[in-house]
Amino acid sequence: MYPNFLDQKSREVIEYSSEYILISVLHNLLQGECNPDLRLLGCSVLAPQCEKDKVIKPCRHVCENLKKNCLPAFDAIDMAWPYFLDCDRFFAGEEEGCFDPLAKLRGEVDVEEDLTSGLPATFIQFKHHSYSQMVSTLKKTASKCSHIATTYSIGRSFDGKDLFVIEFSTKPGHHELLKPEFKYIGNMHGNEVVGKELLIYLAQYLCSEYLLGNPRIQTLINNTRIHLLPSLNPDGYELAAEEGAGYNGWVIGRQTAQNLDLNRNFPDLTSEAYRRAGIRGARLDHIPIPQSYWWGKVAPETKAVMKWLRSIPFVLSASLHGGELVVTYPYDYSRHPMEEKMFSPTPDEKMFKMLAKAYADAHPVISDRSELRCGGNFVKRGGIINGAEWYSFTGGMADFNYLHTNCFEVTVEVGCEKFPLEEELFTIWHENRDALLNYMEMVHRGIKGIVSDKFGNPIKNARISVRGIQHDVTTAADGDYWRLLPPGTYIISAQAAGYSRVMKRVTLPANMKRAGRVDFVLRPVEAWPNKLLRRSMDDMYDPYDPHDPLELFDPHAQHGQPEARGGSPAGREKPWWWSYFSSLDLHKPLWLLKQH
Repeated sequence: MYPNFLDQKSREVIEYSSEYILISVLHNLLQGECNPDLRLLGCSVLAPQCEKDKVIKPCRHVCENLKKNCLPAFDAIDMAWPYFLDCDRFFAGEEEGCFDPLAKLRGEVDVEEDLTSGLPATFIQFKHHSYSQMVSTLKKTASKCSHIATTYSIGRSFDGKDLFVIEFSTKPGHHELLKPEFKYIGNMHGNEVVGKELLIYLAQYLCSEYLLGNPRIQTLINNTRIHLLPSLNPDGYELAAEEGAGYNGWVIGRQTAQNLDLNRNFPDLTSEAYRRAGIRGARLDHIPIPQSYWWGKVAPETKAVMKWLRSIPFVLSASLHGGELVVTYPYDYSRHPMEEKMFSPTPDEKMFKMLAKAYADAHPVISDRSELRCGGNFVKRGGIINGAEWYSFTGGMADFNYLHTNCFEVTVEVGCEKFPLEEELFTIWHENRDALLNYMEMVHRGIKGIVSDKFGNPIKNARISVRGIQHDVTTAADGDYWRLLPPGTYIISAQAAGYSRVMKRVTLPANMKRAGRVDFVLRPVEAWPNKLLRRSMDDMYDPYDPHDPLELFDPHAQHGQPEARGGSPAGREKPWWWSYFSSLDLHKPLWLLKQH
């Protein structure tokens, strides 16, 4: 209907306007941030929705929420908020009657599209889920079990889809003292879809079995905070889904909409760990992200995972892939860069093997001794293998988890067919169900405890060391910690900057299924004997400085070495993005210039 809210009287006028051009290029200017949200919001103003010859304005609260989230992106490129997205001027309140232009983007579906609306939320349909069906299923499951479940998003894909997580806990949305945090991630490669479906089924199973009083599930949820991210690469999944189930594709949909392989996109901290390994006293944990990493192309999905890891003190994780039937564990990058297949263990080799076997031994096919099957090449190894010994690659998520955070992560290849037919999904679920549960329960192995001062105040970022293992964990904000360990006798020490070290001898029996409680009370020391040591301790105990590269990383900047902050370079009258509007003679968008 013309004219639109900007008094533009024809489609031709709109398409030659600066407003239309801005909507067309915002995706590039903001490097995918807040898109396609901004495009849909802008289109709702340029091409308003009509019902019964009446123009309906988009909802004001949608505009206000988007502006709150996206204004920093505009500030980062020194651009003013577009005048035609003025939330008061061109948008309406719900009481006036309005529509939400972002409803479909969030995965909301019309009633007629939801063919399963009459089924219980926990009823498992063994089918492939589209993005909107996945979101709907997760939300319905969380609603059915609202006392133990919630959903949230860790960020957006390059094409703007929410990376949805469903969480299970007795206090959803909150970290509880001494309760370990666990996560599963699926569909990192968009064409490897089985992991995505397994995690959707697992969410429904956890909810229904908890409600039915299943003691194993109730014990697991009552004592663990569980996070399930079914699809880390929803953009790639859409491409793979176009090929259809049964197509055993190895390329289409594997990468993101930016053509990036997410499991090669994380910082290479493994090379730095190898460099440090020969240095006495050097730490092989909480290695900082090198500045040079940010000069390359970092996927928004990768950044979302990294910030997620920093916001929650995860203890254990697994990433579900497809194309083989085996469980791999770090390191994934060979200690000799020229060796494509080389056994490259971490300091926690025994624990990682125990974790990998926990999944493999509970899987009836992986544990099958027949070599004439999918995964048969790994039978003599027990269905598990060191990642770099299988094949070496850099930039993997599992190595990053281990070397940058407290989290141990393995990779589970759940089948040789990446996109199986729907009739195979029921069998695949039953083959993996107990293995999924068994692996989650491993988060309770080893020791846990609280580090505090003599007054009972928690000590954040205290360092928990195990003699003979060159890899430490640190305490969370409440002073609690978890240290995965296989059975054995250990000398454990706790230390923090400004406090004396405390050591304890701990024995973990072979039949112990729950984490042993080992608390530490640290006493302050008046002065440190070595100022250099004090400085190095201060650095290591604050690995997540709010001014570090991850927090300051600008996803809107052009790739390459970042320019100094604080405005445009000297001598440049207009921002770098002004060239996008050079074709406009009389109607250049001066309203985008902050100084205008």
